[in-house]
Amino acid sequence: MNTLFASKRCCIAAFLLGASTASAAAQHAETIPVIETGGQHPMPDEWIDRDTGHRVRKLVRRDSTNTSFYFTNPSFVPRRSAAGGLMVFHGATNAGSQLFVVDLATLAIRQLTHAARGVRGEIVAPEKGLAFYQVRDSVFSVDVRTGTSRLVIVLPNGTSGSISTVNADATVIAGVTAGPEQAAILRQYPAKADYFDRIFAAHVPNSLWTLNVKTGALDTIHKENTWLGHVQFSPTDPDLLMFCHEGPWHLLDRIWTINTKTRQVKKIHTRTMDMEIAGHEFWSPDGRTIWYDLQMPRGVSFYLRGVDVATDAARTYAVERNDWGIHFNTPPDESLFMSDGGDSSQVARTRDGLWLNLLRRDGQRLVAERLVNMKHHGYRRDEPNGQFTPDGKWIVFRGNFDGAAQVYAVEVAKAR
Repeated sequence: MNTLFASKRCCIAAFLLGASTASAAAQHAETIPVIETGGQHPMPDEWIDRDTGHRVRKLVRRDSTNTSFYFTNPSFVPRRSAAGGLMVFHGATNAGSQLFVVDLATLAIRQLTHAARGVRGEIVAPEKGLAFYQVRDSVFSVDVRTGTSRLVIVLPNGTSGSISTVNADATVIAGVTAGPEQAAILRQYPAKADYFDRIFAAHVPNSLWTLNVKTGALDTIHKENTWLGHVQFSPTDPDLLMFCHEGPWHLLDRIWTINTKTRQVKKIHTRTMDMEIAGHEFWSPDGRTIWYDLQMPRGVSFYLRGVDVATDAARTYAVERNDWGIHFNTPPDESLFMSDGGDSSQVARTRDGLWLNLLRRDGQRLVAERLVNMKHHGYRRDEPNGQFTPDGKWIVFRGNFDGAAQVYAVEVAKAR
């Protein structure tokens, strides 16, 4: 695991234009307007948040809706040069959602997929420079640097699931298939508020499976009569897969791992009190730790906890209510964290939670520095889903300040 992580770190470079030197960044900042984020329409391509002093950039300058990946899904590919990087994202087109790539040094955009009815999937293998996607029952890969696509497999009849994640050496994809009862519930109750408890209570058979990228071989590795999801391969151990039990968090032990070769299943967190919840789990970039939002009990006391997958040792940091986020994340060196905030309808019921935050360790608690004022962002339409760039200098997130969702980045260092 350490060797894999070291090889990844050697490829980390300044990922965004203007971040190469402190003096250049300072000179550039003097020309950027200082305005309220979302306070005017349209917003400029770059500004300094009036309330935080941090620089915000619009990364995808393309007409139509554009979205960065879900917070657990890597989207960055190193360039084969000294500086800059590539980022894969979804863009709306007349033919549905397609994969695109933006060069983060030049902001040039290329379309990667051209499927007649759009594509599904947010799966990138950074070191291989590949993105995997699904068109109905067919799984493809596309070379992010060249745009060349190839068919991986046409899923057999009866395999109705979706691909979710690729392993550390890009040899295996994993996904979940649910019994037909689950699809029937979704058709009858399409709103999350209506289907969520029903699917949990139905105990529909679910299967975890793996797909060999080279041979196309499918292998069912785990079955349960419960709703499975949030499937994530370790970023460094190609045989270790995390998954969760979906449903009301206070009624289940959510976070689990499975070794895809030995089939050994392990529970990561066990609830200890009534209404305790743990979830929105994610891997540390070195693959040693699973981090997750912990509330003991729900909506009262907030923590970010990390469990070492080898030793089971836990690190727990208290988080203030207004600093909580729907999602948390960490850069490659795990020197700090971020949270993406939430409106008053979220579980934390915050009165002042509409912020993208940087979180620094202070003993056994996390202290927030505000990065972006999100009061003009609609959380019910688009969750920000923050991700650190591989150099740790920026956080990429979704924002709908101008109406449709777009892809932005905020600089971790203050501009003023």
